[in-house]
Amino acid sequence: MSILSNMQQEMASLFRPLGLVIVSGVLAGAAIAEPTAVGRFKDWAVFTDEKGGDLICYAATQATSKAPSSVKHGDVWYYVTSWKSGQAKNQPSFRVTYDLSSSRAPKTAVGRSSWQMFTHGQEAFADDADDPRIVDALKKGSNLTVTGRSARGTNVTYKFSLSGSADAIEKAAETCR
Repeated sequence: MSILSNMQQEMASLFRPLGLVIVSGVLAGAAIAEPTAVGRFKDWAVFTDEKGGDLICYAATQATSKAPSSVKHGDVWYYVTSWKSGQAKNQPSFRVTYDLSSSRAPKTAVGRSSWQMFTHGQEAFADDADDPRIVDALKKGSNLTVTGRSARGTNVTYKFSLSGSADAIEKAAETCR
């Protein structure tokens, strides 16, 4: 692999955890807008970023456990995102650093409630109709579990803490009102 290719991968992995769609251009001399940290709420953080003139605000948390332990998972994040323009409000999503299987899409579970998601490459989303119920469960629950399958066929399970989620989700939504 070339040095240029290695640098591109390193830059991509730097920004991938923040769930941003930051397109190449770094090596061509274009400036990269880094997300702005708004605050930390226990196990969750709030960030803002601008994309296409629109302010994007998101509450995010990293997985606290990853299974199976025998595979490399990379960064695993869960988000609740809002756009100032109203394109989406309180949209839950799940992001990994590998492609997800579209035949066995991830499932989000909080307590006894669970919701099927749909995949788009390295990200998974819930149906819009489920978003309010998921966000309400995230705010009130203590643990979140996401189960799914990689495009290579590996079944995976991720656990996330919901400590601070209610305050982080509210702050992200408030910031993009």
